[in-house]
Amino acid sequence: MVKQHTPVHLTWLKRRTWRSPHIIHIMTQQQPPWPSPYPNANPNPRGKCWLILVLIAVLPLADVGALPFLFTHLKPQINWTQPEMESWVIEEQPRSIQPHLEPVLHPNRTHRVLSSDSTDAEFLQRLVSIRHNQTASSRMLWYDVAGGDGLVYPPFVDKALKLLNLKQVAFEIENSVMSKVTCTACRAGAGMLQHQIQSGKTDAELIRMITDYCTNLNIQSARVCQGVAQLFGSELIYVLKRVNLSPDELCSFVIGDGCADVYNPYHEWEVIFPPVPKPPRLADLPIPMEAAPFFKVLHISDTHYDPHYAEGSNADCNEPLCCRLSSGRPATPNAAAGKWGDYRKCDTPKRTVDHMLSHIAETHKDIDYILWTGDLPPHDVWNQTKEENLAIIKDTVKQMVEMFPGVPIFPALGNHESAPVNSFPPPYVNQVDISISWLYDELDIQWRRWLPQSVTHTVRRGAFYSVLVRPGFRITSLNMNYCNNKNWWLLLNSTDPATELQWFIYELQSAEFSNEKVHVIGHIPPGHSDCLKVWSRNFYKIISRYESTVTAQFYGHTHYDEFEMFYDPHDLNHPNGIAYIGPSVSPYYDLNPGYRIYYVDGDHDATTRLVIDHESWIMNLKEANLYGYPIWYKLYTARAAYNMKALRPSDWNNLLNELTNNQELFELYYKYYWKNSPARPTCDAECKKRLICDCRSGRSHDRKHFCAEVESKIDEESSKSWKSWFYKGLTNSAEERTEVPAATTSDGYGPLDVVIVNVGG
Repeated sequence: MVKQHTPVHLTWLKRRTWRSPHIIHIMTQQQPPWPSPYPNANPNPRGKCWLILVLIAVLPLADVGALPFLFTHLKPQINWTQPEMESWVIEEQPRSIQPHLEPVLHPNRTHRVLSSDSTDAEFLQRLVSIRHNQTASSRMLWYDVAGGDGLVYPPFVDKALKLLNLKQVAFEIENSVMSKVTCTACRAGAGMLQHQIQSGKTDAELIRMITDYCTNLNIQSARVCQGVAQLFGSELIYVLKRVNLSPDELCSFVIGDGCADVYNPYHEWEVIFPPVPKPPRLADLPIPMEAAPFFKVLHISDTHYDPHYAEGSNADCNEPLCCRLSSGRPATPNAAAGKWGDYRKCDTPKRTVDHMLSHIAETHKDIDYILWTGDLPPHDVWNQTKEENLAIIKDTVKQMVEMFPGVPIFPALGNHESAPVNSFPPPYVNQVDISISWLYDELDIQWRRWLPQSVTHTVRRGAFYSVLVRPGFRITSLNMNYCNNKNWWLLLNSTDPATELQWFIYELQSAEFSNEKVHVIGHIPPGHSDCLKVWSRNFYKIISRYESTVTAQFYGHTHYDEFEMFYDPHDLNHPNGIAYIGPSVSPYYDLNPGYRIYYVDGDHDATTRLVIDHESWIMNLKEANLYGYPIWYKLYTARAAYNMKALRPSDWNNLLNELTNNQELFELYYKYYWKNSPARPTCDAECKKRLICDCRSGRSHDRKHFCAEVESKIDEESSKSWKSWFYKGLTNSAEERTEVPAATTSDGYGPLDVVIVNVGG
């Protein structure tokens, strides 16, 4: 029986009515605590459809009267008004206080850290001999005019393309690599859209304008342009009509550090911590005991099941998602979609999902519980409906129940579950036609197959919850879409949407009082560039305050196999948290399908609840399509692959230092990061800096704070490598010169003589 429970110690929360996400604490007297961050480039395989919505930016070239919006010093004064408060009393909500998981005895189950795995090594050696996939070249979202596609643009449009460099903008948006180019396009588009709204154009006229320019510029096919304009245009126009933000403020909010750190009192806030001293921190966490009981945990993320995937259809289309009958016929045999999936912009066919789940159920019969971190629908973001997304959620939940009967599953909400994608209005947006209750109410029904009744209140409010798994061990699932900077609704007010972070503090403080350890699950990693910088900053403080309580975090979203580090904000030499980012099931794009297995310190007197080890399993998609049958195999085990004595935050921090200094080890990490995909590109010094900084940055849009030293070391090593190559070339030339008779020229030097001029340094 689950009862409402409020610890006696939490009197600081009693009789407090939490204000709606509008105002917790507005910082109007000081600048943001960090200077303009460094660009946070993170390869991300999901298209961002808001590009189409800013293409209206080309209009200023035909309407000079609209140009004043580009001058930010003309921005009107912000008149701040306090919105109405919404009553939601955190301590009155039921809590899970009864252990939810009944452990199952698995005789003779062990987990050994092996120094090598000969079977895997032999199998991997065979994979090395496979030829590289011929579709690894990147493709843009439109046809290349220079490539001879026959398109001729009007002169002013051609100038607009050159001015705004929309092709680079599209690439950066699609890969979450934001720079000043994207920032310029965003400011122009946002300003012009605001100008058109203020001029009195109707919603229908604005949407038609967006559709026409998207189509005429050949940004996408006509149906994609129309679908995106209809799905996203109405929502964006609704929000822009209700905010008083300049283009600079809008784009700083959406893009982050790629567009400066513009101070805006609407989007600067702080959560409130209880007046409880932080427990003394340990110099380092103890290493989990060997041969002690453990939990075996399955982590599945980013399935992106596509019910319309069609083998043999066009996999090389010019839309955000291919491999469907609607994608057309393939131009060449190589352009045809494979039976089990494709490395190009295609999601997961049903047969691949079915085969993976069957393989897991057969291979890992001793799974104790499952972490399921979201993104179930496919990437057809221009053509989605609420009904179809709900159908996919229901079908996949039903399948998980059937494949893993009796196994507890702890889900988290992805950004693709809503329609349109990334649209998650906070509770104060409660109009029937735009409220998110259509999704959250159904999630509560579906998730209750595994979760206790106590989670209903928070799931229906904001799709987050907390469950006591075992005595002293709790799992908390967060809705990371409230940190999603592509969630337009947060432009209205981003202050702790749904009061989620304040509730999170309440849960962690209760856990601290009860001596519980907590694992946090979610979809978007808090340090990713898709996470709002102000939300991420507050989350980072929470993790630092409760570092003795939160022992691991688990996310998805990026589709890669990686991790993020957390440090004491006042002492970067003290790592205090680790976030595991699991690989995607979907191959979208250039990836092999994969999943992860964790071994978590189990029930015993000295348990740490740390992750003891983890394994990544993949299916080689090229071989599966070539031979007609997939083989799932263990790609690597973390401790054996990286020679780690444990997986504590300090151990991951040591690995980061080794990755910076050891190029061979980094190349191994890079292979696993791409899930051993034959389509992975090469990684230069800039790529290496980006990946290692991604690992160090558990706080988004703050790379300068975390990565300056790492980037300096990599630049230094890169410079040494270049100098070594250069001087080696000079040495070889000199050796050759001694063997070849040299004729003297009029200037006194032989034809192979080298003159070295000291230019300083």
